[in-house]
Amino acid sequence: MLELNRRNLFLGGAAIVGVSTLMSKPGDRSGPRDSYFLDVQTALTDANIATPTLVIDRARLNANIDILVGHLPDGMGYRIVAKSLPSLALIDHIRRRAGTDRLMTFNQPMLTSLSQAMPDANQLLGKPLPVQAARNYFESLGEVDAPAAENVQWLIDSNDRLAQYAELARALDRTLRMNIELDVGLHRGGFEPGADLQAALEAIRADANLEFAGFMGYEPHIPALPTTLGWRDKALKGAWKTYRDALDQAASVFDENTMRGLTRNAAGSPTYRYYEDTEVANEISAGSCLVKPTHFDSDLLEPHLPASFIATPVIKSLPTTRMPGLEFADGAKRAWDPNYSKTVFIYGGHWLADPVDPPGLSYNPTFGRSSNQEMLNGGPDLDIKADEFVFLRPHQSEAVFLQFGDIAVYEGGQIVDRWPVFEASA
Repeated sequence: MLELNRRNLFLGGAAIVGVSTLMSKPGDRSGPRDSYFLDVQTALTDANIATPTLVIDRARLNANIDILVGHLPDGMGYRIVAKSLPSLALIDHIRRRAGTDRLMTFNQPMLTSLSQAMPDANQLLGKPLPVQAARNYFESLGEVDAPAAENVQWLIDSNDRLAQYAELARALDRTLRMNIELDVGLHRGGFEPGADLQAALEAIRADANLEFAGFMGYEPHIPALPTTLGWRDKALKGAWKTYRDALDQAASVFDENTMRGLTRNAAGSPTYRYYEDTEVANEISAGSCLVKPTHFDSDLLEPHLPASFIATPVIKSLPTTRMPGLEFADGAKRAWDPNYSKTVFIYGGHWLADPVDPPGLSYNPTFGRSSNQEMLNGGPDLDIKADEFVFLRPHQSEAVFLQFGDIAVYEGGQIVDRWPVFEASA
């Protein structure tokens, strides 16, 4: 679908007038294509792929796994964030490479699929689910899969939700493992040390159908805070103090054996490298850093390599850019900004992604976005033909990966496998 930006179409010609008084003239960003992407393009062509496709570079993926595991201090576990890596085959590959059986799961359909495919995996919910979703999960399991439910930790963010899960546990006549969400500074809900947490801990201890499994404290806000006046360091220390206080409070309710066996989950891709010992957390969660979408281009994650790309064929490659209804301004626009000299229309579009090859491609803000044939513009040196591929880097993985069908696995100059993805679900 094409959504012309009507306001920009109306203003497009006039916007050029006087622009030199407002900003410096842009330089040409186009240039020769990266040999890496040309090799991937050849592999896609050899594999007879001619539709928008999500590509994962397995060698880069492996390198990212090794970087993550190599950072973990002694005794620190690694939990795979399934929503960021939404493919059974992809998760299985990471499990084997990283040597972990811990998963973080975010919705009931995915929880069911993973319980059926990987019944031995220890699954921690990454967000609290409505109790009906938990009920649906138990109803979805057959006799063969039922033992997998013993490996699930249900995330609890309030005493009201805890009461709902306690009622479900009684109705099912089974023990449910409760993991308590801590608010360590993100302020997205969960418990802080104090009376409400005390009530939750005591309610779990008093209920024969509930088991205290541990805590989860997520702090992705920290890297976004400025370093000025030590704000980021203060926030990190504050998060860890909150976590320690919660552990101290739990130790006043539960015995030493229970405390020794707790899951103390923390971090995510943006923050896992802050954890250099197991004083607070004994496991970290991460997923996106293994494929590194653009939202994870940070100083902390600098060692990780981009390992996921959208590859989409060029439908039309045009030697000039012509704007509908504004043809009179095309020459002036190209003279001012050479990066609008040429146009390609790609197969599909409107993804949460940025074009990275050929160099210098950009979306046209006047023409608008399209999920059918997206317009991309480039400089005078843009050299790409119809049926060749444009490559984009996703902004995130969890939603974007589900839009292309099977993932194409690239390694050694070839597409060596296809990995099905989960069905889309929230």
